[in-house]
Amino acid sequence: MNLRLKNIIYTLGLMSALFLVWHYRQDEKPPLLSIEGKTMGTTYHIKYFDKEARNLQPQIDSLLEIFNQSLSTYLSTSEISQLNNDSVFYYDLPFFREVVSKSAEISSLTSGAFDPTVMPLVNAWGFGPEERVTMDSSYIDSLKFFIGFDKMIKFDNNKVWKLDNRATLDFSAIAKGYGVDVVTEFITHQGIINLFVEIGGEVNARGRNLKTDNPWRIAIIHPESDMLQPTFIAQLAPGNKGIATSANNFNYRIIDGVKYSHTISPYSGYPIKQAILSATVVADDCMTADALATSFMVMGHEKAIELVNRQNNVGAFLIFSDSTGGIDYFVSENLKDKIKLLN
Repeated sequence: MNLRLKNIIYTLGLMSALFLVWHYRQDEKPPLLSIEGKTMGTTYHIKYFDKEARNLQPQIDSLLEIFNQSLSTYLSTSEISQLNNDSVFYYDLPFFREVVSKSAEISSLTSGAFDPTVMPLVNAWGFGPEERVTMDSSYIDSLKFFIGFDKMIKFDNNKVWKLDNRATLDFSAIAKGYGVDVVTEFITHQGIINLFVEIGGEVNARGRNLKTDNPWRIAIIHPESDMLQPTFIAQLAPGNKGIATSANNFNYRIIDGVKYSHTISPYSGYPIKQAILSATVVADDCMTADALATSFMVMGHEKAIELVNRQNNVGAFLIFSDSTGGIDYFVSENLKDKIKLLN
């Protein structure tokens, strides 16, 4: 065999080896990274597949800390606390404008069922930073004079202001969902396409779970479940969507032997008394899903179903008590091929 032929054979062999290595690396799945921590008075759990195996937790924790400096009512120096103590606030951080705008949109869509000005009532019932309970009906009625997002809050591209200084804002029914979206956007900007972000039960799922080669799935807790030993009623694979669930089984107060829900109706000023037990909402973003889930608990399942049926980009799984005291449920058409009942 002459030297020229040997060189050709060697070159072909080297090219084949390089191709096999390249092909193996193309098929090799990126590692799964899992991080968890605390934020917004709750916990977060994040999973993502990153071929560079980067630990993004320090950046995410810093991002969430800044986020809280904007929207947490538990921080006396936060932007929302500054507005609550004054009459006008000029935007500084990038979050306030977005959540005010979305709040106005959902408040209008739900005819006021979603209302971030409900904070004085939340405090009066002992579910806010002020853990006191005021059962005086005349006091509750007096608070309703400065409840109502559309009549109390105005905003533009530079600032937000109150039309009555007694009005206060509380974004607890939308902030976790928005935080999920903010973290999701940060991770995707790192070039990561398969991820699962959860904060306090609110979720944004993107891509797939490459470990199982299946879509990301979430389990929905049975509304009559126990906090220490939860059971699940359904499993949902939402696709590239935001998911939020609102229920009253784990957050309530018992006053004089009566159980009161943490969801306060901006209409009556009192905790809700509805047949609806749980509302899981799927939307293009988690902020929308979070706000609508709370709204549906206020509206009740019948009005919620009517609203969902008018929306193309919103899906819902609603659990409610039937006329006999049993459990019934509603699944919107766009979720019927994505949800699996477990019982």
